[in-house]
Amino acid sequence: MVRLKKILGIQALDFAPLKNRTLFLWLFLISFFIRFPFFFRDYIDRDESTFILMGQSWVNGHLPYTELWDLKPPLVFLFFAGIIYVFGKSFIAIRLAGVIVVAVTSYVTYAMVRDLDSKKLGFWAAVACVYLLSLFGSLQGVMSEHLSMLYFMPALYLMMKSRKPQHLFLSGLLMGLALMTKLNLAYAVMLLGLFLVLDGFRQRQYKKTLAEALSFGLGVLLVIMAAWLMYAMKGNSQLWWNSVVLAPLEYTSVRRDPIYKLAPVVLIPALFLYLSARRKWLRLQDRSIQLLAIAVMGVALSFLKGGRINGHYLIQFHPIFLVLLALVLHSALPPLASKWRYFVLTLLLLAPLESYNEYVAVARYKIARGHFFNGEGFTVPAYLREHRMDKEDVFFLEYHIAYWLLNKQPPTRAATHPSNICRDELFPFYGNPRKTSIEELAYIMEDLRPALVITRANKRIFDKKEVSENLYMTAYLQQHYKVIARVDNAEIRRRLK
Repeated sequence: MVRLKKILGIQALDFAPLKNRTLFLWLFLISFFIRFPFFFRDYIDRDESTFILMGQSWVNGHLPYTELWDLKPPLVFLFFAGIIYVFGKSFIAIRLAGVIVVAVTSYVTYAMVRDLDSKKLGFWAAVACVYLLSLFGSLQGVMSEHLSMLYFMPALYLMMKSRKPQHLFLSGLLMGLALMTKLNLAYAVMLLGLFLVLDGFRQRQYKKTLAEALSFGLGVLLVIMAAWLMYAMKGNSQLWWNSVVLAPLEYTSVRRDPIYKLAPVVLIPALFLYLSARRKWLRLQDRSIQLLAIAVMGVALSFLKGGRINGHYLIQFHPIFLVLLALVLHSALPPLASKWRYFVLTLLLLAPLESYNEYVAVARYKIARGHFFNGEGFTVPAYLREHRMDKEDVFFLEYHIAYWLLNKQPPTRAATHPSNICRDELFPFYGNPRKTSIEELAYIMEDLRPALVITRANKRIFDKKEVSENLYMTAYLQQHYKVIARVDNAEIRRRLK
């Protein structure tokens, strides 16, 4: 037993001898264990499927937004394009990359807490980070929020560790990568940059402050300019500006949740910081704590300004907030008694219920069908190949990852992500000649006339708010298409002659 503990790098929960590489290995293994059974799903979130399609298009020689289109900055698609270019059409490679991204982000969370408190507290904060970036909802996929934190957290850590211009320049480069992965982080980046300036002025170090601010800002701008230059060299700079900057601004101004849903996202962390400072649980005079507080409020503000909040958005909130929360809990609570330690350990073992259920589901699927990969994104293409229909034009209104497996493209740029068809406020930003979602659907169904249409059985085609689009598609499919097969929960419809 002693030997086992020594191998694992922990003896009697004494974290002092724990080496950095051993701790990273722990985080990687925990992340891998939680996320591994989801390696075999066709899709976990439709956004991830869209990123894969956009990445494949880039590998095929088409810059994002030129052949296919989605509402994300280009470096999201570059990440997927890089994996596809090296490993081919591999779900395993993409999902394994997600494991590494979560482990790296969690390790930086550990490093922050370690420097501010201790290795032990940092370890548990990092484990909590792995859990919160991997469980509940669609977080088992590789989301743009995961990728943005891969850059943002190391950038923030560099700002906490050093004020040297060269380190702030590197931090700026990483912040630029984060911005070109998830644009909402602009609020946090701007607030952090403003803090650099004001903090230097407060200390009357004007020349040093100018060097720091210029170094940080130059790093950010270099990445943004490099992303723009790819388009400018091909005469597509306006498309870049429209797609990366203007389209997200339009989207957030049109599709907003009520204020009562959004306000808690800002009020809760603000109240947490106020109470923690008042009770002296956080040393707000500490520059590192100030940077963390500004970052967490910047992210929260971006949710408020963005007008909506989904579960996977919190991926950007959790790693930063966990550092502050760990410090507060350590200051506010007495050490855990032995019986409570066992309770916490039991809770950690029970928390990944989604993963346990998925392990069982994958094993049953393997026994029943002879392979691990599951979902209509796999079974529908297999059915089409088996019945020699895979060469026909097909329109996926669900399970659109199947385009990738069939070596096909969505019928139009608006159909890259199925829900984008209903976001007609975005059409002008990528030159779509149709003005409304009904016109887009009519063009696909009546002009392009796909031979096959794939839908979910007994489900609405679009969100319930899209009343006219659902009515149009339901009526058109009933009149012009016939269900020829049901594959799991997918219905395959063939166009009537």
